Amino acid sequence: MRTLISTAFISLDGVMEAPGGEPGYRNSGWTFKDIEFLPEAYDLKGREQKEAAAMLMGRNSYEAFSPVWPKMAEFADYNAMPKYVVSTTLTEDDLVTHWGETTILRSLDEVAALKQTEGGPIIVHGSTALNHSLSDAGLIDRYHLLVFPLLLGAGKRLFSDTDKDTQKLKLVEHEAYANGLQKNIFDVVR
Repeated sequence: MRTLISTAFISLDGVMEAPGGEPGYRNSGWTFKDIEFLPEAYDLKGREQKEAAAMLMGRNSYEAFSPVWPKMAEFADYNAMPKYVVSTTLTEDDLVTHWGETTILRSLDEVAALKQTEGGPIIVHGSTALNHSLSDAGLIDRYHLLVFPLLLGAGKRLFSDTDKDTQKLKLVEHEAYANGLQKNIFDVVR
């Protein structure tokens, strides 16, 4: 069974919307505004590319990443790996041709079936709505969080607000950096 990892830049109050400057959000670009850049705080991002065997995302994240990431040398490992997009509306004609093998999944059942296949970890970037659905369905196995010392208030949040039973997490790795960022890696306790 493959491990499904949700990775996110989040504010202390759980917002993950527009960390890199995406338009339409009041605090867009919050990961680099007024935060000192320390390379060691982002080591996890390089490690994720080396350890992941596939990438999973929702339609909106696919449409945001696919025109940009293939051109970025820092995402070379992601560019080469298989990608899966969960969408009920995306068609084969909507897929870009320069980002490697991409498969459209139509349901969470198909995600669950993908997890049952052989292979390494599957990493989820962005994809707020997909993260909510995956979490609510019990499909996420691990969280890789870079927590920024910011309170953003409104914005799309990583965690679902569905009324459900308590989900326990086990902190398996953590580190705090001089710029206030915290790395927190949690395994989902089943």
